[in-house]
Amino acid sequence: MQTPEGHTTTLFAEEALQLDGGASLSPVEVGYTTYGALNADASNAVFICHALTGDQFVASNHPITGKSGWWVRTVGPGKLIDTDKYFVVCSNVLGSCLGTTGPRSVNPATGKPWGLEFPVITIRDMVRVQAALLDRLGVEKLFMVIGGSMGGMQVLEWLTTYPERLHSAVAIATAARHTAQNIAFHEVGRQAVMADPNWKEGQYYGAAPNPDKGLAVARMTAHITYLSEDALTKKFGRNLQARDTVSFGFDADFQVESYLRHQGSTFVDRFDANSYLYITRAMDYLDISSRYSGRLADAFKAAAHVRCCIISFSSDWLYPTIENKTVAHAMNAAGVPVSFAEIESPHGHDAFLLESPEMDAMIGGFVGAAAKALGTSEATS
Repeated sequence: MQTPEGHTTTLFAEEALQLDGGASLSPVEVGYTTYGALNADASNAVFICHALTGDQFVASNHPITGKSGWWVRTVGPGKLIDTDKYFVVCSNVLGSCLGTTGPRSVNPATGKPWGLEFPVITIRDMVRVQAALLDRLGVEKLFMVIGGSMGGMQVLEWLTTYPERLHSAVAIATAARHTAQNIAFHEVGRQAVMADPNWKEGQYYGAAPNPDKGLAVARMTAHITYLSEDALTKKFGRNLQARDTVSFGFDADFQVESYLRHQGSTFVDRFDANSYLYITRAMDYLDISSRYSGRLADAFKAAAHVRCCIISFSSDWLYPTIENKTVAHAMNAAGVPVSFAEIESPHGHDAFLLESPEMDAMIGGFVGAAAKALGTSEATS
């Protein structure tokens, strides 16, 4: 299996990327990884969309942390997404900070980092960049697009924006729009970043220290939403951290406090604070039905030929089953062939990243059926 440190390419150098907010970007750098090989008729490409704090290193060691890829248990030779059969592509989203143009990138007009001068983006803008990357790689149509959480949102935008380029799609633990509660949690995180005195109105680049404390608090807050109460109770309960009694102070008395602080402190080493602002705002702006007079089914009418799979988890309260069912019902109403499953799991939203035999069986069966419908049992060259 190819395990590169990653590639970078330049897109929209001659014709600017037109954004939903009315601004334009040119050029756009894109960081990405590929695994496997494209077959002769370019029919075996799988595009993986990553979540908010994810990146393109889906099955490669991370260049900063050294840790294994975030979905390495799923992607690889002989695995669920078999790189001996499929040409797998994953790119860093627009607005992020690991190879793709974002607020940390240099503004060609000023020669300085964009900061808050970077235009506000949407999930659909991210997908436009992904489509242009696939053009560059010689992929006209995808065998499958797949993603969880914010990655699932990108999948839904693929279905509404480029349905003609899809054979199949899998959206996991996601939603077609952000609820008030989703927006509220993101706003708490953004305010934590902006309240850090080192944020400096977004112009902290090259002027250490960075707003690490604010970004760490944002990550801690968000991480709570990724877990279920049962998962937190089972893992930590009210157990104390390296002590027999409480300290009657504000150190990390409880294991759960220490865990969250660790999550926050390690996150700042690999993520940019401004990128966090921009990507969470893009997620908050997501409301696919608003472009179709409030009728979500109308958004999927052009995707009636695309085989789809929607998966939710019973303990996910960030994007609960009802949100995923809403998408499945809309697809069904639009005539899209869609499979839906709610998987029992105690792990909350992050279940899609963890070992789940039921999810694996669902995706494995779906991939096999999609390959058979394409006219081959294996999408090999």
